[in-house]
Amino acid sequence: MIIFQILAIFGMLSPIVYTLLWVYCGSLDSNYSHIRDDISSLFAFGAPNRRLAQTFIIISSLLLFIFYLGLHEGINDGGGSITGPILFVISSILGVLVAFFFPLDEGGEIKTYRGKMHIILVVASGILTIAGMVALWLRLQSVPFWSAFATFSLISAIVSGILIIISGIFATGKYRGILERFGVTPYQVYYFILGLMVFLVN
Repeated sequence: MIIFQILAIFGMLSPIVYTLLWVYCGSLDSNYSHIRDDISSLFAFGAPNRRLAQTFIIISSLLLFIFYLGLHEGINDGGGSITGPILFVISSILGVLVAFFFPLDEGGEIKTYRGKMHIILVVASGILTIAGMVALWLRLQSVPFWSAFATFSLISAIVSGILIIISGIFATGKYRGILERFGVTPYQVYYFILGLMVFLVN
Protein backbone atom coordinates (compact mmCIF):
# COMPACT_ATOMS: atom_id res chain seq x y z
CA MET A 1 0.00 0.00 0.00
CA ILE A 2 1.17 3.51 -0.82
CA ILE A 3 0.74 4.73 2.77
CA PHE A 4 3.24 2.15 4.02
CA GLN A 5 5.68 3.13 1.28
CA ILE A 6 5.45 6.76 2.40
CA LEU A 7 6.01 5.76 6.02
CA ALA A 8 8.93 3.58 4.91
CA ILE A 9 10.51 6.59 3.21
CA PHE A 10 10.18 8.47 6.51
CA GLY A 11 12.00 5.59 8.19
CA MET A 12 14.83 5.71 5.64
CA LEU A 13 15.15 9.48 5.89
CA SER A 14 15.48 9.47 9.69
CA PRO A 15 19.04 8.04 9.87
CA ILE A 16 20.11 10.30 6.99
CA VAL A 17 18.91 13.39 8.87
CA TYR A 18 20.56 12.12 12.07
CA THR A 19 23.87 11.62 10.30
CA LEU A 20 23.65 15.10 8.79
CA LEU A 21 23.14 16.39 12.33
CA TRP A 22 26.56 15.44 13.58
CA VAL A 23 28.44 15.73 10.29
CA TYR A 24 27.17 19.17 9.29
CA CYS A 25 26.52 20.78 12.66
CA GLY A 26 29.81 19.44 13.99
CA SER A 27 31.67 20.99 11.07
CA LEU A 28 30.28 24.44 11.93
CA ASP A 29 32.07 24.58 15.29
CA SER A 30 35.87 24.68 15.08
CA ASN A 31 36.10 23.68 18.76
CA TYR A 32 33.97 20.57 18.31
CA SER A 33 35.78 17.25 17.93
CA HIS A 34 34.13 14.16 16.44
CA ILE A 35 36.72 12.09 18.27
CA ARG A 36 36.28 13.66 21.71
CA ASP A 37 32.74 15.09 21.87
CA ASP A 38 29.44 13.24 21.93
CA ILE A 39 26.62 13.96 19.49
CA SER A 40 24.26 15.23 22.18
CA SER A 41 26.66 18.11 22.92
CA LEU A 42 25.69 19.63 19.56
CA PHE A 43 22.20 20.47 20.84
CA ALA A 44 23.07 20.95 24.51
CA PHE A 45 22.25 24.27 26.17
CA GLY A 46 24.82 26.88 25.20
CA ALA A 47 26.07 25.00 22.12
CA PRO A 48 26.98 27.44 19.30
CA ASN A 49 24.53 25.96 16.80
CA ARG A 50 22.05 24.50 19.27
CA ARG A 51 18.86 25.53 17.45
CA LEU A 52 20.03 24.10 14.14
CA ALA A 53 21.21 20.85 15.71
CA GLN A 54 17.98 20.58 17.72
CA THR A 55 15.97 21.01 14.52
CA PHE A 56 17.87 18.11 12.95
CA ILE A 57 17.35 15.81 15.96
CA ILE A 58 13.65 16.71 16.24
CA ILE A 59 13.04 15.98 12.55
CA SER A 60 14.96 12.71 12.74
CA SER A 61 13.07 11.60 15.87
CA LEU A 62 9.64 12.51 14.48
CA LEU A 63 10.32 10.74 11.16
CA LEU A 64 11.19 7.56 13.03
CA PHE A 65 8.17 7.85 15.32
CA ILE A 66 5.76 8.28 12.38
CA PHE A 67 7.36 5.34 10.55
CA TYR A 68 6.96 3.06 13.56
CA LEU A 69 3.26 3.90 13.93
CA GLY A 70 2.57 1.92 10.73
CA LEU A 71 5.26 -0.70 11.18
CA HIS A 72 3.10 -3.57 12.46
CA GLU A 73 0.75 -3.48 9.47
CA GLY A 74 3.58 -2.66 7.09
CA ILE A 75 5.38 -5.92 7.89
CA ASN A 76 3.75 -9.03 6.46
CA ASP A 77 0.28 -7.35 6.45
CA GLY A 78 0.21 -7.28 10.24
CA GLY A 79 0.82 -10.99 10.67
CA GLY A 80 2.66 -12.01 13.82
CA SER A 81 3.43 -10.47 17.18
CA ILE A 82 3.03 -6.73 17.68
CA THR A 83 5.71 -6.74 20.41
CA GLY A 84 8.56 -5.54 18.20
CA PRO A 85 6.69 -2.59 16.66
CA ILE A 86 5.36 -1.56 20.09
CA LEU A 87 8.87 -1.56 21.54
CA PHE A 88 10.06 0.56 18.62
CA VAL A 89 7.19 3.02 19.08
CA ILE A 90 7.98 3.43 22.80
CA SER A 91 11.68 3.83 22.00
CA SER A 92 10.94 6.53 19.42
CA ILE A 93 8.67 8.37 21.88
CA LEU A 94 11.61 8.54 24.30
CA GLY A 95 13.73 9.87 21.44
CA VAL A 96 11.18 12.60 20.74
CA LEU A 97 11.14 13.55 24.44
CA VAL A 98 14.95 13.85 24.40
CA ALA A 99 14.84 16.01 21.28
CA PHE A 100 12.17 18.38 22.58
CA PHE A 101 12.57 18.55 26.34
CA PHE A 102 15.77 16.96 27.66
CA PRO A 103 18.95 18.28 26.03
CA LEU A 104 22.22 18.05 27.94
CA ASP A 105 23.33 20.88 30.20
CA GLU A 106 25.69 23.57 28.96
CA GLY A 107 29.01 22.20 27.76
CA GLY A 108 27.49 18.74 27.35
CA GLU A 109 27.56 18.24 31.10
CA ILE A 110 25.16 16.18 33.22
CA LYS A 111 24.39 18.32 36.24
CA THR A 112 20.66 19.06 36.39
CA TYR A 113 17.58 16.84 36.43
CA ARG A 114 17.16 17.63 32.72
CA GLY A 115 20.67 16.45 31.90
CA LYS A 116 20.25 13.26 33.92
CA MET A 117 16.94 12.55 32.22
CA HIS A 118 18.67 12.94 28.85
CA ILE A 119 21.02 10.06 29.67
CA ILE A 120 18.29 7.90 31.20
CA LEU A 121 16.00 8.31 28.20
CA VAL A 122 18.77 7.76 25.65
CA VAL A 123 19.88 4.55 27.37
CA ALA A 124 16.28 3.33 27.77
CA SER A 125 15.55 4.08 24.12
CA GLY A 126 18.61 2.11 23.03
CA ILE A 127 17.69 -0.90 25.17
CA LEU A 128 14.10 -0.89 23.88
CA THR A 129 15.35 -0.73 20.30
CA ILE A 130 17.62 -3.74 20.85
CA ALA A 131 14.68 -5.61 22.40
CA GLY A 132 12.60 -4.65 19.36
CA MET A 133 15.25 -6.07 17.06
CA VAL A 134 15.17 -9.37 18.94
CA ALA A 135 11.35 -9.39 18.83
CA LEU A 136 11.36 -8.88 15.05
CA TRP A 137 13.88 -11.71 14.72
CA LEU A 138 11.49 -14.02 16.57
CA ARG A 139 8.52 -12.81 14.52
CA LEU A 140 10.09 -12.99 11.07
CA GLN A 141 12.63 -15.82 11.10
CA SER A 142 10.25 -18.25 9.36
CA VAL A 143 8.41 -15.72 7.17
CA PRO A 144 9.19 -15.89 3.42
CA PHE A 145 11.15 -12.86 2.11
CA TRP A 146 11.71 -11.65 5.69
CA SER A 147 13.86 -14.53 7.02
CA ALA A 148 17.18 -12.95 5.95
CA PHE A 149 16.15 -9.69 7.57
CA ALA A 150 15.28 -11.61 10.74
CA THR A 151 18.88 -12.83 10.89
CA PHE A 152 20.06 -9.27 10.26
CA SER A 153 17.88 -8.13 13.17
CA LEU A 154 19.50 -10.59 15.55
CA ILE A 155 23.02 -9.67 14.41
CA SER A 156 22.18 -5.95 14.71
CA ALA A 157 20.90 -6.47 18.25
CA ILE A 158 24.07 -8.28 19.33
CA VAL A 159 26.43 -5.78 17.68
CA SER A 160 24.46 -2.80 19.03
CA GLY A 161 24.52 -4.23 22.56
CA ILE A 162 28.27 -4.83 22.49
CA LEU A 163 29.11 -1.39 21.06
CA ILE A 164 26.82 0.44 23.47
CA ILE A 165 28.45 -1.33 26.42
CA ILE A 166 31.87 -0.30 25.12
CA SER A 167 30.66 3.28 24.65
CA GLY A 168 29.31 3.31 28.19
CA ILE A 169 32.59 2.07 29.66
CA PHE A 170 34.53 4.87 27.98
CA ALA A 171 31.78 7.52 28.27
CA THR A 172 34.06 9.95 30.10
CA GLY A 173 37.20 9.26 28.06
CA LYS A 174 38.82 11.37 25.36
CA TYR A 175 37.56 9.02 22.62
CA ARG A 176 33.89 9.03 23.63
CA GLY A 177 32.85 10.87 20.45
CA ILE A 178 34.19 8.33 17.99
CA LEU A 179 33.07 5.42 20.18
CA GLU A 180 29.55 6.83 20.32
CA ARG A 181 29.48 7.15 16.54
CA PHE A 182 30.49 3.50 16.19
CA GLY A 183 27.82 2.68 18.79
CA VAL A 184 24.93 4.42 17.02
CA THR A 185 25.87 3.29 13.50
CA PRO A 186 24.25 -0.19 13.74
CA TYR A 187 21.02 1.47 14.89
CA GLN A 188 21.01 3.94 12.00
CA VAL A 189 21.80 1.24 9.43
CA TYR A 190 19.04 -0.90 10.91
CA TYR A 191 16.44 1.88 10.66
CA PHE A 192 17.32 2.44 7.01
CA ILE A 193 17.24 -1.27 6.07
CA LEU A 194 13.98 -1.80 7.96
CA GLY A 195 12.43 1.13 6.10
CA LEU A 196 13.74 -0.22 2.79
CA MET A 197 12.27 -3.66 3.49
CA VAL A 198 8.85 -2.20 4.32
CA PHE A 199 9.01 -0.11 1.14
CA LEU A 200 9.86 -3.14 -1.02
CA VAL A 201 7.15 -5.44 0.36
CA ASN A 202 4.47 -2.81 -0.09
